[in-house]
Amino acid sequence: MIPPIQRRVAKEVRVGPLTLGGTHPIRVQSMTTTDTRDVEATVRQIKRLEQAGCEIVRVAVLNMDAANQLAEIKKRISIPLVADIHFDHRLALKAIDQGVDKLRLNPGNITDRAKIEQVVKAAKDRGIPIRIGVNSGSLPKDLLVKYEGATPEAMVEAALREIEILEDNNFSDIVVSLKSTDVRVMIESYRLIAKQIKYPLHLGVTEAGLGDAGVARSALGIGALLLEGIGDTLRCSLTGDPVREVKVAYDILAALHIRWRGIQYTSCPTCGRIGIDLEKIVAEVQKRLEHVDKPIKISLIGCVVNGPGEALHSNIGLVGHEKSGTIYIDGKPYKRVPEEQLVDELVKVAMEYKCDSH
Repeated sequence: MIPPIQRRVAKEVRVGPLTLGGTHPIRVQSMTTTDTRDVEATVRQIKRLEQAGCEIVRVAVLNMDAANQLAEIKKRISIPLVADIHFDHRLALKAIDQGVDKLRLNPGNITDRAKIEQVVKAAKDRGIPIRIGVNSGSLPKDLLVKYEGATPEAMVEAALREIEILEDNNFSDIVVSLKSTDVRVMIESYRLIAKQIKYPLHLGVTEAGLGDAGVARSALGIGALLLEGIGDTLRCSLTGDPVREVKVAYDILAALHIRWRGIQYTSCPTCGRIGIDLEKIVAEVQKRLEHVDKPIKISLIGCVVNGPGEALHSNIGLVGHEKSGTIYIDGKPYKRVPEEQLVDELVKVAMEYKCDSH
């Protein structure tokens, strides 16, 4: 029996109706790609993210026109809203007035202590937490010189400096992230700071990229830390539709048996033993069941070598034969079906399957 992951227990921090840290679930976040001034487009995208399972959403606040739309956006969505602030502390003050659920501040581009303290006081008065979002691409220049680059030590010192300012102002509703484009730098940065602070950690490989490469880098960086018990919330920063970020995040959590939303698939890589077009079947089944959020396991295996064994560990299984396949339910053979009917039958069985929620 594999022992459970021993999770680092962080200070609890409220974000709207949710709580980060402690023994609370590791939360999945994303960020909109719309112009925040366009309320309709932004709300539409957030609704899609909500449907995919996003639990906290961040929006870019580039200027005062965008900041002035935050209250309207918040009013029309169902998940906590985070204002992403860079360069201008006045945008943070306006976001607080608009009633956002959390701020993200970048210690690399808002550096005037007096201005930071204005934001901290306003956030404290309204009970709004602050994420200190360190990024390898925007570290304070003196730390880049001191450490000769965006090293883990530079990342950690940037965060600790900002934490000190907040703590000096009796503010402790703090979340911290140390995101790097370099997976190894990102992992080591979080390892270092996890030993030094008590606050919740938001995980991510920043600017992970497009397609499979971005998924691989996110899975390696985030997954390695989750296995060590580090992390209270996460975002997979992928180029493109942010809905995919949410789906990949849940795939990572499910692979580590941490959280599970929707169907978890197992399918074989195919080989010369297979007598059905498994790739086509898998693609069609996933497409037709992509809206299903029931926490079930489906194994789609092309031959009898591993198929029955995988079916034993699945809610629904397929074992391929020559031009046909046997469908299993909870490890027991249910029905042998011709190849051309397999997709329809698998979809029907999945839709009718009764399961406990996770």
